[in-house]
Amino acid sequence: MYKADIGIRDDRIEKIGYLADEKGEEELDVYGRMVCPGFIDVNNQSDTRWRIFSHPRLESLIHQGITTIIGGNCGSSLAPLASSEAIYSIQKWGNINQINVGWQTTEEFLKFLEKQSLAVNFATLTGHGTLRRGLMKDATKIINQGELSGMKKLLERSLKEGSLGMSSGLIYAHERKTSSFELEELVQIIKKYQGVYTTHIRNEREDFLEALKETIALAEKIKARVHISHLKVMEEKNWKLMDTALALISESLAKGTEITFDVYPYAHTETVLYPLLPEWISEGGKKIMLHRLKDLEMREKIITDMKKTGFDWASLEISKSFLNKVLTKRKVADIASSQNKSVEETIVEILVASEGAVVVSTNSLSKKNVGKAILHPASIIATNGSGYNLEHAESGEKVHPRSFGTFPKVLADYVMEKKALSWEEAVKKMTSMPARKFGIKKRGEIKEGFLADLVVINMDEIKDLATEENPYQYNRGIESVLINGRFALKEGKLSSEMNGKILRK
Repeated sequence: MYKADIGIRDDRIEKIGYLADEKGEEELDVYGRMVCPGFIDVNNQSDTRWRIFSHPRLESLIHQGITTIIGGNCGSSLAPLASSEAIYSIQKWGNINQINVGWQTTEEFLKFLEKQSLAVNFATLTGHGTLRRGLMKDATKIINQGELSGMKKLLERSLKEGSLGMSSGLIYAHERKTSSFELEELVQIIKKYQGVYTTHIRNEREDFLEALKETIALAEKIKARVHISHLKVMEEKNWKLMDTALALISESLAKGTEITFDVYPYAHTETVLYPLLPEWISEGGKKIMLHRLKDLEMREKIITDMKKTGFDWASLEISKSFLNKVLTKRKVADIASSQNKSVEETIVEILVASEGAVVVSTNSLSKKNVGKAILHPASIIATNGSGYNLEHAESGEKVHPRSFGTFPKVLADYVMEKKALSWEEAVKKMTSMPARKFGIKKRGEIKEGFLADLVVINMDEIKDLATEENPYQYNRGIESVLINGRFALKEGKLSSEMNGKILRK
């Protein structure tokens, strides 16, 4: 850190140094404050949860100091759409029946967004699940050579048109049959275009290490840029696996691989419900899963197998479903008790009533593991959330506090309180590190000639306020935010500016 003035012309940083003799059209006195690059959220769901269209101001992100988001994560993107089936890759997060799209290719999608007003900068990955659904429709099988050839062509075109890389969601039904060979063929193309491969690994519970090793082996074999989305291990009986996981990543880095992961600073997680079920229940996709859940004879076997897993189903809380506005209780245990039913039977009925689109939260992570992940040199800070405003509380959706507090929480907890990270180390994980990893040029650092994405922080006041019980709260300490040289937040007050740009590789 050092003291300096920053001169901005149009959307760029023109000069850094002693500028007391200069006069600007608009000036902001930030004496005693820290000015850092705008935060880059590499794992954001504002696209696949449709927030960039339904509410493009994304206030909860700006209040965190986020100036750039990357969408298309966990295997699902909004382009390219090889067929009408492709958009179904996002149905696990909500109702897509009201969605109308005016594009097919990645280029058309990005141009469509450029005609809209967006508060923050936006870039996208290409979803592997979206590619699969577009070509294979509702089939959940090992891909054949013809389909793989089509997928490779779609991916290559998407990368040429501006996609930053490809994401996979190997935990989800339509990507579970993905073979190592299929991934290798696709990651070779990503490497050719100097993109990044991100993955929601196959398992975050008992088989966590095996899933991680698959990704590490791919990184070492192809020597491509690989990134693991929201690295975590669920359920207390599996927490011990995190030390081994972090050691495996460190060993791979020592071999010269370019592997990183993102993490959010909360011990509870929000996840799609159906992947928590025994895998056979969702085998074949959503339609077949719902048929099984509705079949009364099959339901007995489902409930029996759910009990055998040993998972704490009673600990789940409904965050989002088609029942949002009619649920008087959110905890599965409370709903089950009020209906005099088992928690397993209650979960089945909620899935049926919500047509499989249920998001739940659960306190299944270890705070110590979260801390270890944040401190690891390969970690990048990301929300895995979306942009909301305070009024969204009226929708009945109980969002994860990470959508409001991720970046301030890391600064407040790990820099100011615990002194586990320096300001420079923490900010690097939020700015220059993600910019370099994902190939975002001229952002992520404060340099002359770089784009003027800046955050002004009151270091003594920085504090996240969003909680699990009351997530709809903006933080303290992020005082001003500039995006492309213009104020999105000025001295605590949101601007009407919608100055985000669409970023391409």
